[in-house]
Amino acid sequence: MNEPSDVETVGVVGAGTMGHGIAQVAATAGYDVVMRDVETEYVDRGLEGIDSSLERLAERGALDEEPSAIRARIEGTTDLAALADAGVVVEAVIEDLEVKRDVFTDLDEVTDEDAVLATNTSTLSVTSIASATDRADAVVGLHFMNPVPVMEGVEVVVGERTDDSTVAFAHAFAAELGKETWESDDKPGFVTNRILIPWINEGIRAYDEGVATRDDVDRGMRLGTNVPMGPLELADHIGLDVVLDASRTLHEELGDRYKPAYLLKRKVAAGDLGKKTGEGFYEHD
Repeated sequence: MNEPSDVETVGVVGAGTMGHGIAQVAATAGYDVVMRDVETEYVDRGLEGIDSSLERLAERGALDEEPSAIRARIEGTTDLAALADAGVVVEAVIEDLEVKRDVFTDLDEVTDEDAVLATNTSTLSVTSIASATDRADAVVGLHFMNPVPVMEGVEVVVGERTDDSTVAFAHAFAAELGKETWESDDKPGFVTNRILIPWINEGIRAYDEGVATRDDVDRGMRLGTNVPMGPLELADHIGLDVVLDASRTLHEELGDRYKPAYLLKRKVAAGDLGKKTGEGFYEHD
């Protein structure tokens, strides 16, 4: 197995919010990056997101080199075979187990046998995803936080057959990206979402049941617990559809304490998904 310092190219499957964020931080750390999605439109949108993010970071003086130099290290493609030379591939497609398993089956065929395959899943079983390959020992969870270029942490999730050397690689690779890590066993929700999702749902219920106004629910949690965002603000930022999918997965696995809030389901049914659609619990530009 490669060491992170030996890796020259990082592959990313998925050019959405998480995928293009992972591609950006890998390129910022000096790696060449190949970012793949199924449609050229999605790839182009991801590259545009990277350009915008790099410009904002440059304006804040948060980059050590010009955005153009970082951007030059990122290649967008619709061809999965373009990831053949990647020393590590991070999958960041939709939270659908069968879709992810299909991706990993294909990655198993096109990548070098020494490559580490990582999934950015936030709730699904790393063990089940890994079983779609012939190298379950080289599959690990690398759960990045959103927004990836800003958030400092990465959750390393250890599957049933993940080898110790793969776990060590995951921690070291995240460190190369400038991230700090914590480790979780492959149980539903891992550490972060097991705690975060019911917190968000309870905030939504408190608002829906008239315990407090929307603003006071969030203000109370910010001032009372020193978190940067309250539960409704955070739900909008993550995407209400993403929160709902995670809630449903955890509800199925862990029972009624993870039951999605009614207002969350209603917002998603209305297409009000938060920041990405311009309206959720708040209005967004």
